[in-house]
Amino acid sequence: MLSKLFPKVHRQYEKSPFAADLEAFSIWLIETGYSRKSTCRHVFRLRNTLEHSNDIVPGTSMSEVQLESVFTSSQLPALYRATQRVFIQFLKNRGRLIPKAPDGRFTPLLNDYREYLHAQRGFADSTIQQHLSTVRDFLGDAISEAKILYELSSDAIECYIQRRSQDVTRQTMQHIVARLRAFLRYCHLRDIVPLGLEAIDTPRVYRDELPPRALDWKVVRALLASIDRTSPGGWRDYTILHLMAYYGLRPSEVADLELNSINWEAKTLTVEQRKTRSTLVLPLTDRTVRLLRRYLREGRPPKANPALFLRIRSPRGRLQHYGVVDIYQKHARLSGLPLQGTSSYALRHAFAMRLLHRGVGVKAIGDLLGHHSLESTCVYLRLDIETLRHVALPVPRISLGEGGQND
Repeated sequence: MLSKLFPKVHRQYEKSPFAADLEAFSIWLIETGYSRKSTCRHVFRLRNTLEHSNDIVPGTSMSEVQLESVFTSSQLPALYRATQRVFIQFLKNRGRLIPKAPDGRFTPLLNDYREYLHAQRGFADSTIQQHLSTVRDFLGDAISEAKILYELSSDAIECYIQRRSQDVTRQTMQHIVARLRAFLRYCHLRDIVPLGLEAIDTPRVYRDELPPRALDWKVVRALLASIDRTSPGGWRDYTILHLMAYYGLRPSEVADLELNSINWEAKTLTVEQRKTRSTLVLPLTDRTVRLLRRYLREGRPPKANPALFLRIRSPRGRLQHYGVVDIYQKHARLSGLPLQGTSSYALRHAFAMRLLHRGVGVKAIGDLLGHHSLESTCVYLRLDIETLRHVALPVPRISLGEGGQND
């Protein structure tokens, strides 16, 4: 692989004492989906780093602490740190990474709590990670080196909640408080903390206290028109936002689309809806079909990956849902339109309002949006001011009879 990547100077790499590591690293990068250009740059920086290190032995396991000290560059620190992160992933994949020693004070407790959440509560792995992340942050903030967990006080918990509430919304704070309650209740049952610490007040959140932020359809069209489609990334971003605006797809649903989700003959798009765990088959307009064909021709590299939308940067792989959110934020910022404070869900809300204005029934809109109940869809009616004006009953008039008396 080194001879293919560096045809003119490959002998310099092959004579390096770390030649075997460089060869294995370059093969792994290509297999993972990195472009040839990115692979060459990472291998070049790795060679410079390893050959100037006195502590690393070729072909052996390496520790994160070692790599922190050797991956330094006064001229290009960010690029060398990027190579460090990629090389760490390679070492993990090969079982050659010695991780940093974690703070061992609460490791047994967290391991037991993880097992409890899995075996007793039946939580999914992603939910368990959210619980453990909150608990780690809480323990690191509320428990000092000098304290033991049993000395935890309600004042320390209150201080932590006040600090976190300054950074997150009330809705997010509700989840944090719920995780803390569960953890403190678990600790009390095992006589690790005193009684009553789990009695934490939770922020009040009212259903539908704020209407959904739907964009005017003219703004949606202006946003799409502002996207530069002279590059593959532009075609990808335009296609993604088009599907969200014209079909009401969630970011996660866009990220889950695959090449075989499109039925070209029937002109349909199959969408796996996560919330309802159902499959939705959407009819595609001729315009959307033409757009998808052009995106595949000009915006998507001919990769074997089955995902419809891929990352632009290396490694080329499936675009994640947070990447879809970032795409909306990027083009909302570049468009110059009044989109401050909006999210990618504003396109979904605009889709619902557009159907409502065209006379589509609320039940049909709810099915397209993947709502569990009609109540979730009816929130959009609060934004349809013009329709509500027609629904309102007329104010009865007071007619005056002869002599000015009321009838």
